Amino acid sequence: MSTLKSWGFMRLLRFAFGAFALVQAFLTLDIVLGLLGLVVGGMAFLNIGCCGVNGCRTDSQITNSKKEIKDIEYEEVVSK
Repeated sequence: MSTLKSWGFMRLLRFAFGAFALVQAFLTLDIVLGLLGLVVGGMAFLNIGCCGVNGCRTDSQITNSKKEIKDIEYEEVVSK
C-alpha cells in the first residue's frame, strides 16, 4: 500500500480523465480520443510529465547559481 502514497489528487484526477477518455473512445469507436486517453492516463500511471528532464525547473530552484542583484534605474516620464 506504500506505493499509493505518491498518488496525489492531481495524479488521480489525470488518471480519471485518461480512463474516462479511453472508455468514451471505446464506446464511440474514436481512435483520436483513445490515443489521447492513453497518453493522459499513461502519463498519470507512470508519473511522468511533458517537461522532460528538469524542463520545468525555475531559476529559484537552482541552488548552484549565484546571481548578483542589480539596482534598476527608472526615468520619470512627464506627459505634456
